[in-house]
Amino acid sequence: MLSRFFLQFIQCLLIFTAIITSPLYLFAAESRDAIEHEAGFYYTVQKGDTLWDLSERFFDVAWQWPDLWQENRQISNPHWIYPGERIRLYLRKGIETPIQTDMGSRMCQEKEPSYYLYPSIDKIGFIRKEPVTACGTIFKAKDDKYNISQGDLVFIRQENGTSFGVGERYTVYRTCNPLEDKKKSAAIGTQYYITGVIEITKTEPDFAVGRIVSSFRSIQPDDLLMPFTKRSPKILMNESVKGLSGKILVSEEHERIFAEDTIAFIDKGTEDGVTPGQFYNIFYQEKGRFNPKMKEDAPLTPMDLGTLLVLHTENTTSTVLITRSVEDIHPEENIRSMMQ
Repeated sequence: MLSRFFLQFIQCLLIFTAIITSPLYLFAAESRDAIEHEAGFYYTVQKGDTLWDLSERFFDVAWQWPDLWQENRQISNPHWIYPGERIRLYLRKGIETPIQTDMGSRMCQEKEPSYYLYPSIDKIGFIRKEPVTACGTIFKAKDDKYNISQGDLVFIRQENGTSFGVGERYTVYRTCNPLEDKKKSAAIGTQYYITGVIEITKTEPDFAVGRIVSSFRSIQPDDLLMPFTKRSPKILMNESVKGLSGKILVSEEHERIFAEDTIAFIDKGTEDGVTPGQFYNIFYQEKGRFNPKMKEDAPLTPMDLGTLLVLHTENTTSTVLITRSVEDIHPEENIRSMMQ
């Protein structure tokens, strides 16, 4: 008798568990506004595969590869995947949201726009023709420390009529020598090199005291301040401008040779239709006379060097991230639209 009662109890418990864990019950019980759902399968990485290639092969859109990376958190560096590694390829991913109609509620799918997650967005600099008006200058650090870092106290001289307030934050920067287009004998702009973020802790009539809340590089006396604006690390994907061509000006650290994961600057900006989230190809193109009767060299087949992603734009320049490189990349390399 006890065994029969025990079996009936177990059966009831299983039925009750099945009911309360069903999607419909959970939706009604928790009154959730959205239910995430997904479907997909696994793929084993082969030699030569990249997330860019896999995204193009399985989703027909190469620049959606950040979504593939986001869904495979075991990949620490999206630019390095290895043969034998298993990657889940999501055929569909979205948010189902209940919509009220005359017939009751129904579910519709809304897909979040694709984006590239770049957590270090606040540390990237830019090149601008128009000068930035400095709000202040660090003229001294506590204990006369020269290489200033996070947590250090500094003394700031107010510039250009700025009035500091306690709790306000400012971006710390320094400038590099202005860049010039030697072929056109024209100024390109000044590079602004971001070194950290400071918060004002005390104000005096002639100066202010601040604490370094973030140090991206070594901060030094004479570094300047500009208003701090928090930028979103989500770079929404956008289609590249058709027919656009330009060049890489320089890398942020002025390396002679660089590769993927490097921040650089290009000579195209908002005036050219460039926006954050666009991808462009990096390439080189040699010239030659494929016909002995030719009098001048002609352009030969462009050779792929890699891919870049636009992170920030100014009027005539943009800050970019090298996301893929198949060979060494140098300043003055050519760039062009993805569809060319």
